[in-house]
Amino acid sequence: MAKLSIKAPAPIGLADIAEQAAHSVEMMSQIRSAMLSPTTRKAAPIWNLSQLALLLGIEKGSLTHRMGRGDMPPGTLNEVGNRRQFTLPEVRGWVREYRKESLRPSGAEAVTISIANFKGGVGKTTTAITLAQGMSLLGHRVLVIDTDPQGSLTTLFGILPDAEVEEEDTILPLVMGAETSIRYAIRPTYWDGIDLVPASPLLFGAEFALPARQTKEEGFEFWNVLNYGIDDVRADYDVIVIDTPPALSYTTINALLASNGIIMPLPPSTLDFASAAQFWSLFSDLTTQLLTNRGHDKQFDFMNILLSRVDSSDATGAIVKQWIQSTYANRVSVLPMEIPKSAVTASATVEFGTVFDITKYDGNARTFKRARDAYDLMVSYIETSVQSVWRRQVESNAGATAMPSPSATVLNRSTPAEKGLNNG
Repeated sequence: MAKLSIKAPAPIGLADIAEQAAHSVEMMSQIRSAMLSPTTRKAAPIWNLSQLALLLGIEKGSLTHRMGRGDMPPGTLNEVGNRRQFTLPEVRGWVREYRKESLRPSGAEAVTISIANFKGGVGKTTTAITLAQGMSLLGHRVLVIDTDPQGSLTTLFGILPDAEVEEEDTILPLVMGAETSIRYAIRPTYWDGIDLVPASPLLFGAEFALPARQTKEEGFEFWNVLNYGIDDVRADYDVIVIDTPPALSYTTINALLASNGIIMPLPPSTLDFASAAQFWSLFSDLTTQLLTNRGHDKQFDFMNILLSRVDSSDATGAIVKQWIQSTYANRVSVLPMEIPKSAVTASATVEFGTVFDITKYDGNARTFKRARDAYDLMVSYIETSVQSVWRRQVESNAGATAMPSPSATVLNRSTPAEKGLNNG
């Protein structure tokens, strides 16, 4: 039997890696230009009369009748003149008018939600952007903060992290102490109602800057940098969504401890189930060291598991779903919906989009509806949790709740008094 002659590969040097990196960035730029042509920038979808009526939960005739009053955006006729269309700002104007009672009440502030998981590929970034888009379609104003150096969320907003995001555009100046408020990094996006703090690979520097400051600066609390940094903008938004790295890093800890709620996307697979168990164990150990042992506490308003990338034909997945339901049946709860592993999501992501970006799906209509309904249900459920937090905030500000025990500082959110604490 003849032996195969295999030539040993040449060594790969740092210069080769740099060349590969430059080539990858260039290819990504070309791909994005092709996918987003002709503008190379994403554009929000357009709604027709029927879609707007469905979004408002009213009959098409009722919507037409209301338009006759002339006090709401009338939209515009398409080029053919046979269909009325509405831009996203116009749609949100209608939604905010029809959902006045569901919007953030006076005396409440933004509810911060972190999307977290140890592993990549679980639907974390997709969950973050669809939650933001869905909440904006319910009339809420949303700030999205990308804390993952990979910048996948930033990319989904049509921005290239490597080429179009500088250090001063990210949370890094906040992390390094050059800024005290996140406001400097906030930028508008193509999606009305959503602002973004983008990420780039430069954010890897946060993993060195935070421990260095903890060592050098007396009284510094590395875990509270983002918590304090968003204080200045909590009154400007209804919801703040934070996408985190797929690890329990310094930036992930910051995101979690700045949050009112946590959502963990969790595919029903054995490895993902095991990884989630490790996440909660390490998170518990860290909070014990950082907070409990210092006489502090941290209260979350909700913690949810979101079943993601669910394959209905996978028998093993059905078993793991039972494990998940049994494991998370108390304080951490499983949301009552499943995000399907779908060709709809896959095709949307290829074009740097989500199910909410799709105006017309070329595939099976039932498949699209199943995917869209799952995300709509998820958003609706989270909105209910957000509204509950707002009610508690209003009650607290009115003096209806008891003050924290003097023996333990509750880190639900930062206050000027807490910022002055020196915990050693």
